[in-house]
Amino acid sequence: MRYGIFSDVHANYQALVAVMRAYEEENIDRFICLGDVVGYGANPDQCADIVRQSVDMTILGNHDAAVAGRMDYSYYYDAARNALDWTSKQVSGENLAWLKGLPYSHREGDIEFCHGSPIYPSEFEYVFTREKARELLPYWDRLARVTFIGHSHLTRSFALAHDDAVDVVAPGFGLRRDHKYIITVGSVGQPRDYDNRACCSIFDTETSTFRYKRVEYDVEEAKQRIIDAGLSYNFGARLLVGI
Repeated sequence: MRYGIFSDVHANYQALVAVMRAYEEENIDRFICLGDVVGYGANPDQCADIVRQSVDMTILGNHDAAVAGRMDYSYYYDAARNALDWTSKQVSGENLAWLKGLPYSHREGDIEFCHGSPIYPSEFEYVFTREKARELLPYWDRLARVTFIGHSHLTRSFALAHDDAVDVVAPGFGLRRDHKYIITVGSVGQPRDYDNRACCSIFDTETSTFRYKRVEYDVEEAKQRIIDAGLSYNFGARLLVGI
């Protein structure tokens, strides 16, 4: 089985279209989206259409939950809160109903898919440091062999043994039998690892190998659409440098 796993589209239509085209050369059997289809970007409804129609399983992200009325986002900073208010008015009734029904996590055999930490997925906790990965060790028996997450927009992966967690720093790697893994798949629509290309990933269960895939797209157009929509200028400007 070859999984195409991606996350954090954030209403970036240009990036999402480029990623889905790039996946065409990868012989993907099953597509998984780890959430945050909407939020920040200028094309939430179009992106929801693509993901809803093309992806086999989509997980609820915190921005999806906010737009769907499934969480309180009054404590978000002003620009993010305003973007979510705006987004809720752009999404069709069909896509809103879809967002309302998305699960917090999904498990297929010994593979788990979440937006954030797999321990309490409805709390959308981040796992982007070695210290945070170590906090999962007491839950070893509950962890799948490999858990794929999004949320941080980073490309951080961790290999867990019973007594420690270590960083896995590579664009691709094989999974060892005696470890469990937390793999952050990056962001399609708003990367924050100082690489402005869209990020997605491929996981092959036959070879137990994982690989990040970076895809060029029209960043300037995505930026301009955000500005034209009246959303925060920073949401567009940060796309240029991948932060």
